[in-house]
Amino acid sequence: MNAASNDVPDFVTQAGPLRELVESELAKLFTPEGLLTDAEVPPGLAEPMRYALLGGGKRLRPVLCLAVCQAVCCDPAPALPAALAIEVLHNYTLVHDDLPCMDDDTLRRGRPTVHAKYGYAQAVLVGDALQAAAFQLALTPPKSHAESAENAETHSHAKFTELVSHAESAESAETHSHAEFAESAECFGRARAQRAPGSPAGGAAERSEAEGVIRHSAFGIQHSPSLSIARILAAAAGPAGVVGGQWVDVTSSPPHDEARVSYVHAHKTGDLIACACEMGAIAAGAASEEGFGESSPRSLAREYGRALGLAFQIVDDLLDSGDPAKASELSILRVATPEAARAQARAATERALRALDALAAIPAGRTGSPAGRTGSPDGRAPSRPTAALALLRSLAEDQLSRNL
Repeated sequence: MNAASNDVPDFVTQAGPLRELVESELAKLFTPEGLLTDAEVPPGLAEPMRYALLGGGKRLRPVLCLAVCQAVCCDPAPALPAALAIEVLHNYTLVHDDLPCMDDDTLRRGRPTVHAKYGYAQAVLVGDALQAAAFQLALTPPKSHAESAENAETHSHAKFTELVSHAESAESAETHSHAEFAESAECFGRARAQRAPGSPAGGAAERSEAEGVIRHSAFGIQHSPSLSIARILAAAAGPAGVVGGQWVDVTSSPPHDEARVSYVHAHKTGDLIACACEMGAIAAGAASEEGFGESSPRSLAREYGRALGLAFQIVDDLLDSGDPAKASELSILRVATPEAARAQARAATERALRALDALAAIPAGRTGSPAGRTGSPDGRAPSRPTAALALLRSLAEDQLSRNL
């Protein structure tokens, strides 16, 4: 694949507005009202957390999350809590990767690493704190992108109340479907949850009630988008995800084989990239995969992310091949020639682009979730935003030239 033309803006340029949004929202976490400057957080802990999180970087994962959300529902805003969550969690992994017991790095992005600046034990705790904060962010209800909170609450509260009343009788429970009840409960919960804290129905009690509505119905526990987001984030970060990939990486010894290298690439690097894309689709309202099979917006976003993550890591290995400091790392070049590695990167890039093309072909108003469907007032599905799709395409195409 040819390098990107000089006439085509690179990923960092195209992602400018989304990256600026991420930077701004990350900084807000440390304001007096922010999540990471809670009154109970020791000032000595907040400082190294800020140092770790606001030290620069491309913000690849949160930009992916926001871009996929925008591509699915024409608005990146619903994915903002998930985007912040994936970036905070990613930075926890970097803090721990740099520790003397892991990669033993003393510099990152031209600055001392957290353990080099603040101490070993302090860095462990900073990483732990960032990981926990990531899940607090992931569980923040996404903002509605289809209608205002007040209008949504008025409509869905009435429907929800009606269904609750009917569900009290066994006969009505058979008449009204589980899916219909769940949809109304979720819509009502979203509307109540996003009311501003100062509005008549925006206090803590109302938010708590809304979260309860999302979770429970007369038919059992329901799952909100934020719960789905937290669940896949936990899976991507856990023992079958990043930690599993890291475990195999640090415990393996030569001779290495292709299966081992592929496992490390898929989990240590790929899982968080795929997770970022999938969370963006869920936040956009595409939580359900029913009726789509492997071609739902959510599954296509996940496939795009998986393939992109693989290409990203293979290219990283190729770029690191001449670095003596990277000589001992588990690289694709331990089991494949540079030519074969480039072929794998090209194949992964093509898979990512096929998934993106399939996503672009789905009408924008058909997300896979009744609660997440969007459309114009006249009922027509809006076209997918070309800027978001172009950004995702550029990122995939740029891997082989690494125009980042």
